[in-house]
Amino acid sequence: MKGAFTTAIRDNPGRIAMCEGGTLFLDEIGDLPIPIQPKLLRFLQDREYERVGEQITRHADIRLLTATNVDLDAAVKSGKFREDLLYRLNVITIEIPPLRRRVEDIVPMAERMLTFFSKAYTRKVLGFTPEAQEALRRHQWPGNVRELRNVIERCAILSAKEWIGPELLPGSMAAPAADPVPGAMISLEKLEELHIRRVLATAKHLEEAAEVLGIDAATLWRRRKKYGI
Repeated sequence: MKGAFTTAIRDNPGRIAMCEGGTLFLDEIGDLPIPIQPKLLRFLQDREYERVGEQITRHADIRLLTATNVDLDAAVKSGKFREDLLYRLNVITIEIPPLRRRVEDIVPMAERMLTFFSKAYTRKVLGFTPEAQEALRRHQWPGNVRELRNVIERCAILSAKEWIGPELLPGSMAAPAADPVPGAMISLEKLEELHIRRVLATAKHLEEAAEVLGIDAATLWRRRKKYGI
């Protein structure tokens, strides 16, 4: 409220009031300081709160969504997160696997991001070369979507061509994967996928790739769908 502290020169409705009748999203809930956690717990239980500098108790009609990359069960055991707050938050849980466990999503996400950053930086970029796509799929992405976003923004800024090649990817991402040697501990299915990817990366068109692989175009189409190529 205005006058609640030195720099409070006007009334500020706050996040809860602004989300009245809608959804309040709290990101990185696992990093919430211990002194604030009881206040959030009380709000979740009673749906009531007081604005800073005001004595009136208000009721909130909101839906609450939270997100975290922290193992909250481990945080509870280490004393960094209240167990009762975890139980109150954990009504419905949606686990989103890391990028390395959903390889088929990486290139479509990268292409959407590239479209966004191309417009933002007024670059005429059409997409990624097959080699760059393979490098994106091969990377383990320890930073998940944030890391992917940063990489794609970098590519959009540095690109002087219509197609992003592996040379614009940072560091070891651009290094080609070592070819599997005969007798290596790798499944036939994975070996087939790697071979198809490399043939597609060098062939001029799909018909040529199918001819090199010794299969018809329909079979190649099914293999590409199977491996997300």
